[in-house]
Amino acid sequence: MTAAYSRGRLTDDLRSLGLRPGDIILVHSSLRRIGPTERGAATVVEALRAAVGPEGTIVVPTFTAANSLSSPIYHERTRGMTAQEIDAFQEAMPGFDPAITPSTGMGAVAELVRTTPGARRSAHPQTSLAAWGPRAEAITRRHLLNCPLGKDSPLQLLYELKARVLLLGVGFESCTAFHLGEYSSPAPPMGVYECVVADGRQADGQPGRQWRSFEAVALDDRDFGRLGGWLEHQRTDTGQRVVRRGRVGGGIARLLPLADSVDLAVEWFKEHRTG
Repeated sequence: MTAAYSRGRLTDDLRSLGLRPGDIILVHSSLRRIGPTERGAATVVEALRAAVGPEGTIVVPTFTAANSLSSPIYHERTRGMTAQEIDAFQEAMPGFDPAITPSTGMGAVAELVRTTPGARRSAHPQTSLAAWGPRAEAITRRHLLNCPLGKDSPLQLLYELKARVLLLGVGFESCTAFHLGEYSSPAPPMGVYECVVADGRQADGQPGRQWRSFEAVALDDRDFGRLGGWLEHQRTDTGQRVVRRGRVGGGIARLLPLADSVDLAVEWFKEHRTG
């Protein structure tokens, strides 16, 4: 049986991969694929903090699907329901509250960062991001409703701040930053999104709810795996590989510059998304 990984061991692995003090990192992770750790997700978060130091900032996706009418989860759960059953299901859907709503399917590490004292979370009811560190407030401050993952979202500031993307035990399919490249297409396909948000308190003291509908770029991650495979063979202007690959604990890890990766994704989309 594999011994549990310690904070020190994971910190060493992260530094060997290329993390440095002061880094701003957008982290996607699978605790299961990292392997057993001494204190679960806490060990991973502590190692990340040790690797980037007190001047670094950790950012994680804290997306929510349980409050959305356009999410695959909603369509799966309501498949086969009668109209009356769907109405009842929608009435019971929780409204998004950035202070308390848990993320959906983002993993234990992301949830721990979100709930860490001092962490900040952007206000988007479907594609929020949480951040912990000295840049957290600035990164999460602006996130417009009609721009889930584009230039009026935290991703744009991460691009400008030269943040790095860290994939811990997950593939490029999870690389949220690629979505920023979709917004640079000449005429990206659009979609309509609808979700419910918390809206104060009703007269009876129960949480209020309000439905929000908006049009935005139709996000599509189905080809992110192929894009990532291509990206692993690309090099920077200095001749270095864009993607650094190694192991953190028992899992495969990748570290890549967010801005360069987004710029390359834009070019890849132009060639491969012709429909």
